[in-house]
Amino acid sequence: MNAATAARLPGHPHIARQDGALQVEGRPLAELAQKYGTPLFVYSKQWMLDALAAYQRGFAGRDAMVCYAIKANSSLGVLRVFAEAGCGFDIVSGGELARVLAAGADPAKVIFSGVGKTRAEMREALAAGIGCFNVESEAELDVLNAVALKDDRRAPVSIRINPNVDPKTHPYISTGLKGNKFGVAHDRAVAIYRHAAALKGLKVVGIDCHIGSQITDASPYLEALERVLDLVEAIEAAGVPLHHLDFGGGLGIDYNGDTPPAADALWQQLVTRLDARGFGQRRLIVEPGRSLVGNAGVCVTEVLYLKPGEEKNFCIVDAAMNDLPRPAMYQAFHQIVPLAERAGAAATYDVVGPVCESGDWIGRDRALQVQSGDLLAVLSAGAYCMAMASNYNTRGRAAEVLVSGKTATLIRRRESIDDQLASERFSD
Repeated sequence: MNAATAARLPGHPHIARQDGALQVEGRPLAELAQKYGTPLFVYSKQWMLDALAAYQRGFAGRDAMVCYAIKANSSLGVLRVFAEAGCGFDIVSGGELARVLAAGADPAKVIFSGVGKTRAEMREALAAGIGCFNVESEAELDVLNAVALKDDRRAPVSIRINPNVDPKTHPYISTGLKGNKFGVAHDRAVAIYRHAAALKGLKVVGIDCHIGSQITDASPYLEALERVLDLVEAIEAAGVPLHHLDFGGGLGIDYNGDTPPAADALWQQLVTRLDARGFGQRRLIVEPGRSLVGNAGVCVTEVLYLKPGEEKNFCIVDAAMNDLPRPAMYQAFHQIVPLAERAGAAATYDVVGPVCESGDWIGRDRALQVQSGDLLAVLSAGAYCMAMASNYNTRGRAAEVLVSGKTATLIRRRESIDDQLASERFSD
């Protein structure tokens, strides 16, 4: 790319303007939109690998495993990128297990989290030979033990601890406080570990902690680490050895001037604390999701209509809350930029979709110089967008493209109405 005519977007090193046109890894987004239609998700493979490399630098020289949390983006093409890079995977359902296996994952590198695992899911995971179950309640321990014994297996388990640490994030994605549904209470941990160690169908292998998502401050991680290490000492003093320490994920990304710590700096800081407490040689597991894919993705959408109003001007686009649910769910901010720049003064618009809901908005009060037919890029759309997409209003899910240098690969075709109707039947 010619540096004289290219301008990289702040916080998005693989997105730039070349002679005024927005590109991902040198591929013009307008050309991809023309070929594959809109709405269209486009991902940068190099951004994902660079984000992963920061974690790997942070754990250099350590016995550590990075398990991509696939709930952030479970598309097979994305999973294959991380599988080929040697990642493990953090899953929360039997469907996600099937996805990572289809993508070529090593089952021994799969961690099964989640508060509501069914017996069928447990059997599937045991048969696949996954690395560990992150157990989230005493009741789940007993059910998993029964399932394992019935199948003549031993289930490897760690127990997720709720450290009651405030991650300073949106309440819907906070998972480590007393009022959250996740994990077991800190003050019950030793007793629960004793119980788990006595169950013949289980093999205790570690301890797990995950406090939330889109965390932009290192201090909650440091507080949670200290509380977990205090528990490790108490659990092992009670006669239950722990092979690995799992500190979850949750590191945030830059959506709108956010300043999360870099992954390598954060984990080097945490590893220093582990060394100081005498745990530096333990096997370490982390489960990042958003920070590996969030800023790798953009959603390209077409402006359908400009609608002036008495109190608001509306820019109506063909992407909607079924494609980009984060604004409706979390009041989340995504930058929205035109693919081609226009001269002249901008107007202020609410960018909204066609879905029949007042909550169907993509951005509020955005200054845009646009016309009907223009293309816009919704940035930071790699995480919790396609993974949470739906068919609301009988809308087909968008196509997805993975860009690697000059190569653009369609990794999911656009969903057709025939796809949606195929599983439905009329009643008798």
